[in-house]
Amino acid sequence: MEFLKTYRSMFWLLGGIIAGSIAGVLAGDQVVIFKPIGDIFLNLLFTAIIPLVFFAISSAIAHIDASNKLGRVLGVMSLVFLSTILISGFLTIVAVWIFPIHQPVTLSKAADLGSSGNFGEQLTQLLTVSEFYELLSRKKMLPFIIFSVLIGLAAMRSGERGVAFRQFLYAGNEVMKDLLTLIMKVAPLGLGAYFAYQVGTVGPQLFGTYAQSLGLYYGFGIFYFVVGFSFYAFVAGGTTGIKIFWKNNILPTLTAVGTGSSIATIPANLEAVARMGVPANIGNVVVPLGASLHKDGSSISSIIKMAVVFGMFGKGFDSPEIIFMALGVTVLASIVEGGIPNGGYAGEMLVMSVYGFPIEALPPLMIIGTLVDPLATILNATGDNVCAMLTARFLPKQVPATA
Repeated sequence: MEFLKTYRSMFWLLGGIIAGSIAGVLAGDQVVIFKPIGDIFLNLLFTAIIPLVFFAISSAIAHIDASNKLGRVLGVMSLVFLSTILISGFLTIVAVWIFPIHQPVTLSKAADLGSSGNFGEQLTQLLTVSEFYELLSRKKMLPFIIFSVLIGLAAMRSGERGVAFRQFLYAGNEVMKDLLTLIMKVAPLGLGAYFAYQVGTVGPQLFGTYAQSLGLYYGFGIFYFVVGFSFYAFVAGGTTGIKIFWKNNILPTLTAVGTGSSIATIPANLEAVARMGVPANIGNVVVPLGASLHKDGSSISSIIKMAVVFGMFGKGFDSPEIIFMALGVTVLASIVEGGIPNGGYAGEMLVMSVYGFPIEALPPLMIIGTLVDPLATILNATGDNVCAMLTARFLPKQVPATA
């Protein structure tokens, strides 16, 4: 019953998508009447996601303890987080190449999704804006994220002078998470209506793309969970590290499945890393920050969602420039996605912004993100435990975890 309660919103969303699919098949030419309902829902998400990203990023960074004694821990932790995210993202790209997701339908012909001008001009347009108000556009998510990071760093450095502002950032983050929860209550209706329109105009063959993407995610995700995490544990402590990790990772895994939240798994993770031999001064930093900033499961899903949407819009997902950009997006998506149910939509907005996809790209991104959420949560949450072991392993004068 607790499992059903946790994933109730996902089941409702699936119900809305199924009902919308049936309506799309039956409605014929009248399917256009559903589109405004879907558009209204998507517009609500578009308007809420900008402040949500700002408060989530700036609040997380602003509340980091910047004392010198934590400097080494934060430095090594950041390198470990970045490495595992990039490894998971790159391996997913390889999996997509080996098991390509065939596109039976194309929502739109390939368009110039990139910026105009030479490389320097493209980089400038991608990372910055010339006016403050331009930051508030969903088409400028990357500059907005950079701005949010800088605000968080400034708030962190302000010390006593910035206490009130840091409290404001924390409160704003809590309010915006509740706003997203409210909007997602109408997601079954909104996404169902949009899916009805897509099925009615494109055809039922649209389901084949989703089935392939889900099969690839769960197949590779389980492989990464078992083999990837075992490899990291081996690096952290040899064969003993593997045994100690899996012996103590069962409870966090079950907690992640039951709660559907990386944040809610923090207590179980803290208890687990202590039993894994991670010193408290390391585990108490890596686990809470990892819940907000480190998500291997989201990295894997970001790559698969990008591959799917690129195919739906008739664009190849194989050039060096696109692959390099995709890895960068996975890192940013891991940061901007909150450790809460439905938090992944911020990352999906980032994908749309960086590549310039139209509004029609959001429903496929959201549907895939929703369906992979259980396994993604496991990877996101329990990945923090093995990262805590790695951080302890690579910190100077720290002894690798032992039984």
